[in-house]
Amino acid sequence: MSLIISNIALHFLSKIEETGEVQLRLGPEEIEQSQKITNFVDGLHGIYNAKGSKAYGSFNSTTAEGDSARFVDLMESYLNEQQSFYQFSCQAGNVLKNEIEKYDLAETGYLIICHYEFMGGRYLLAAIIPITEHYSVDGELNISADQHLDTSKLQLAARIDLFDYQQNAQGNRYISFIKGRAGRKVSDFFLDFLGCEEGLNAKEQTQTLVQAVEDYVAVNQLDATEKQKTRKDLLNYCKDQKASSQDVSIQELGKVIEPAGAETDFYQFCQEQSYPIEESFPHEQAVVNKITKYSGYGNGISLSFERSHFGEDVVYNPHNDSITIFKVPPNLKEQLLSLLANQDSESNE
Repeated sequence: MSLIISNIALHFLSKIEETGEVQLRLGPEEIEQSQKITNFVDGLHGIYNAKGSKAYGSFNSTTAEGDSARFVDLMESYLNEQQSFYQFSCQAGNVLKNEIEKYDLAETGYLIICHYEFMGGRYLLAAIIPITEHYSVDGELNISADQHLDTSKLQLAARIDLFDYQQNAQGNRYISFIKGRAGRKVSDFFLDFLGCEEGLNAKEQTQTLVQAVEDYVAVNQLDATEKQKTRKDLLNYCKDQKASSQDVSIQELGKVIEPAGAETDFYQFCQEQSYPIEESFPHEQAVVNKITKYSGYGNGISLSFERSHFGEDVVYNPHNDSITIFKVPPNLKEQLLSLLANQDSESNE
């Protein structure tokens, strides 16, 4: 396993319903490093990476108000060895506690702050892990209830790329964070706790990339087969980058997308056209997926098909808003024939 934990702290946040007071219960000063702890952080790292709805930003330049400390200043004091990791985590926990009280939220759970290394990168992860109640039965068939950390419901989390931050403090993407659920923004308190402001927009960058590829295949007048191959080359490259937690590089992509007959490679094309796109950036895979596949859901109907089938095996008529599908998939055809047979037998009864 390539994940190495430098320091980790765990604290508990709860809210007293009667008074509305938020309580911070500090965890142990030393959490013994074990394979179990490493496995836990490795799993958390994987869950965080798999989250598709992430945004990117940086620490804002707002000065601290009164006696309150900024997260970035507390973090710096730890990185510069002016205080211990535990002291830093306790102070950060109090900053978070104050933000929750300010917004009058009923947010509870375990605050985990972890400094670790993975695949040559150095990261600081801050997250609130929710609690879920579960039940168990003993040998006497007695039912008991207990609580566990529900990492599958991780929503309040941010990660700082320490290498990027220390080498490019003026950058706009060394902090990544999970976007809020529908109707609720993480920035309401969690980003204020971090003192983070959104910078690079990964979705917009990815949309520009997809448009650039579409322009590239159009300008070079590629045939249908070359167009589809170019789109799949983009898709596969982006999938590989996502799996390894690496940014998309336009220069690398220029070596991946090399259709026969093109006058210039993709990288040169992007430079000539001056697209508003970074040389490298974290992408949103869901946006890239749409370049080779169309899908939709509504009114109980779900439909998905490869772009290459459009106009041939899948024909859309905008005049009567209908879709005709030729070469019906065998498994669907079997179900439809069974449905027709059942309808016929019911009508004969």
